Amino acid sequence: MSENDMSDYGTFGDEYYVNMNLSTEMELPQGRESVLHYFEQVQRRYPKMANFYAREKDEYVLEEEKEKDSGSYRWVSVEPKRINSGMVSPTTYEDACEQHRAVLELVPYELSVSPLDCEALTVMLGFDFVCKGNHNEIVTEAIGIAPGLEKFTQLPYGKLLSNEPVVQFALDEDCKTQCRISFESRTGAFQIRTGEFSEEQLSVYMMVRRYDSLGAKENYADEFTRLSQLCRDLVDEYLIDSVLRPLQTAISIR
Repeated sequence: MSENDMSDYGTFGDEYYVNMNLSTEMELPQGRESVLHYFEQVQRRYPKMANFYAREKDEYVLEEEKEKDSGSYRWVSVEPKRINSGMVSPTTYEDACEQHRAVLELVPYELSVSPLDCEALTVMLGFDFVCKGNHNEIVTEAIGIAPGLEKFTQLPYGKLLSNEPVVQFALDEDCKTQCRISFESRTGAFQIRTGEFSEEQLSVYMMVRRYDSLGAKENYADEFTRLSQLCRDLVDEYLIDSVLRPLQTAISIR
């Protein structure tokens, strides 16, 4: 998939989103002036981000109104030890990544985040599929189950209550750059017992994460560019054909 076709990611689910998370070793500035000045600088770059509120204690959010046609919107937030940036249903993958790089260019100056202060830097693509039925069975039909466990599905009352596989692997020799693929089902035992299923989101997450402090010649924006390219390559080369398309097929035939 070429860079110009990144909007096609939206065809692989009912909604997709691209998030960035920077976890820090030390607590971030929590003073009123520091927090508000940071969000004001973000708003200068993205004027439509006008909704500011506190979600929980010491967590502050700035976001756009959701667009009626596309459902697209941007958001950023600050927690005591984490900086977050996200875009839902971006026009292109690069559009979302540009926002995340802009945030990472700001935080060393606005929130005093040193390259030494990095606990982990993460780029995450999420895909939501709205569907009825047992999500665990749908995942099993689409991608299978570990061969050593497959026989358990033949038990007399062997209805799958949970099948949310997680795979994590290293992308470099020292294991500082890692990839994690996970699934989230919203199907519970009550629904399976009664056979009454409502439309819920079945989610797939692809995360590429770098651990530990940045080097003397590294910066957050450039490191995010490296991670986002790795994530895009893994989605294009593996996730689409091995996971997303099979899920679409399993959902469509139900």
